[in-house]
Amino acid sequence: MRQTDIDIMRRIPLADFLARLGHKPVRRSGNELWYLAPYRGERTPSFRVNVAKHLWYDFMIQARFIAEAANMPAVGLEKPTACLPKPAEPAFEEVAVTPLRYSVLTDYLVKRGIPEETALQHCCQLNYTVRRKRYFAVGFPNVAGGYEIRSGLFKGCVPPKDVSLVRTGESPSGGCNVFEGFMDFLSAVALKWTEDEDSLVLNSVTNIARSYKYLDGYGKIRCYLDRDEAGRRVLESLRSRYGDRITDRSNLYDGCKDLNEYLQRSIEKTINNHLKIK
Repeated sequence: MRQTDIDIMRRIPLADFLARLGHKPVRRSGNELWYLAPYRGERTPSFRVNVAKHLWYDFMIQARFIAEAANMPAVGLEKPTACLPKPAEPAFEEVAVTPLRYSVLTDYLVKRGIPEETALQHCCQLNYTVRRKRYFAVGFPNVAGGYEIRSGLFKGCVPPKDVSLVRTGESPSGGCNVFEGFMDFLSAVALKWTEDEDSLVLNSVTNIARSYKYLDGYGKIRCYLDRDEAGRRVLESLRSRYGDRITDRSNLYDGCKDLNEYLQRSIEKTINNHLKIK
């Protein structure tokens, strides 16, 4: 396996990957999701994913290592199978797309700084079943017919995974705005930064190659990418292909990880200033 392949694999969101395989977290604590280990049968979750650090831990494997190193009996520590089993059920079933109407979802977006009218214009509500349980979430469509989904408790994708393209007219505009996730796109709309031009949402940094066939037709490409290593790598990839057609707009939210964080801080600052004036 090439180093570039390994780097791409490291950037795949683990929670999204597990969701596509039909594995749902049993519980969540801050940035940590707890799962029943996907490669063995168990009743108590021992597989932990840290979504902020993009790391996973298997406490059963660690316990087995300690037991073997200390020459202790490893009772109940089953060995994992060689590969991940196929899920017994599809990850998402009975998916229904409706207008965004549940207040718990619009309230979630408002807490993240997204006005309800912006959400209603660009998002929908997805009702779906996973392992015979019914759920609902904010949906954002992509070009392949899949949906990015978000709620206060879950972040994932109803496959197929692909980029999202939001056009302002029937034909491409003169320029295109590029975002990593749809929360950043909605934030730019709320801030009126999209300048009435088309927008492309990657939905994952691993989708960069899929964006080329859409971006090739634009004379100007404005990038609102995350201010982290993954965002910088995407920017470099785009610059190597498009040269001076690329404009990095991340300096507008310097000091924040991404555009949505900037929006939330701006709203908080405005509220605090208003309270001081009173």
